[in-house]
Amino acid sequence: MARHNFFAKEMKQLGGRVLWLAHQQDDIAETMLMRLARGSGTAGLAAPRPVQATNDGRLHLRPMLSLKKAEIVAALNKAGAVWREDASNEGQDFFRNRIRRAVLPAWQKAAQRDALAGAALARELLEEDDTALEAWLDQLAPLKRGVLDLQALADAPRAVVRRALYRWMLAVRPETDLSRQGFELLLAAVRRGTATRFSLGRSGFAVIRQGKLTFREG
Repeated sequence: MARHNFFAKEMKQLGGRVLWLAHQQDDIAETMLMRLARGSGTAGLAAPRPVQATNDGRLHLRPMLSLKKAEIVAALNKAGAVWREDASNEGQDFFRNRIRRAVLPAWQKAAQRDALAGAALARELLEEDDTALEAWLDQLAPLKRGVLDLQALADAPRAVVRRALYRWMLAVRPETDLSRQGFELLLAAVRRGTATRFSLGRSGFAVIRQGKLTFREG
């Protein structure tokens, strides 16, 4: 996160818009294993994406996702290139490092196949599914001026309603102390559509009335 914040600041000062990143198949597998541990959905498991637009209009491009780290290192050595390794990569302080050094090698050995290529293919398929669900929600267009129209979501599957609720939360209260369990309870209430006043903690209340979900200050 600190690295991305640094690049965002530098790009803003320089007037840059596109950042090229060297993520590869090892990064895909590491990210997928990390996010599986926290219960991510398709959006999280589809990372890192080859083309990623940020909220401030920048683009992150990752042209090396079809390559493995070993292939890149071999090509650099053959070309006589010199690079610097981040010293923090050798430690065990970060979850990604523990995945990279302990879990990933054991996982690849147990798979007895090209597990990195498998993870890369799974990422592509997850991105396709995620894009399709987002497009479905865009067509329904249930969110207008901070009000979620539950009637527009009446026949939509749970996955689409979940995304609609996420969008509503980001629109009305991007920072909230609502727990994951609380979100699931609110999602169930939204799908029922019956009149409800649901606490969002210190943020206020989600109110369902007459087929609409709105936010009310506490």
